[in-house]
Amino acid sequence: MLGTAHAALAVASLILGAMVFFQQKGGARHRLLGYLYAGALLLVNLSALSVYEESLRLGPFHVLALVSLATLSAGFIPAFRHWPRDSWLEAHAYFMSWSYVGLVAAGAAQMATKLAGPGVLQVATPTALAVSVGALLIHHRIPRILSGFALGRAR
Repeated sequence: MLGTAHAALAVASLILGAMVFFQQKGGARHRLLGYLYAGALLLVNLSALSVYEESLRLGPFHVLALVSLATLSAGFIPAFRHWPRDSWLEAHAYFMSWSYVGLVAAGAAQMATKLAGPGVLQVATPTALAVSVGALLIHHRIPRILSGFALGRAR
């Protein structure tokens, strides 16, 4: 039951995150979808920390859930508080983008382990691919988006 809820929340987070990432930034719709994404991802991570396979030990996906909680917090708190005053938007943009890349990477690694069985390559390969593609997108899009805000409009 918890695994099913976790998977459903993960899919919802993927869809909401994509909607936020590829839409105009800064408006009421962006905020609403962002809150929904953050809430769903928070629940994904909390459920991930509660899911154990055969042993009751922490595994790599538990560690990734903690990293995801850190990037989610580092992206959400600056936007929610508008702090630090001179750099909250940049912190929000980068950390929320990385929270989504982490979600995609974890999902790809989880699917690979389901298809090919557990192993370092089954986690490392899709994770590296997702992080590489994510880094290219983030470092291409975020500076353009932030420069649009500096000019008074979102791109």
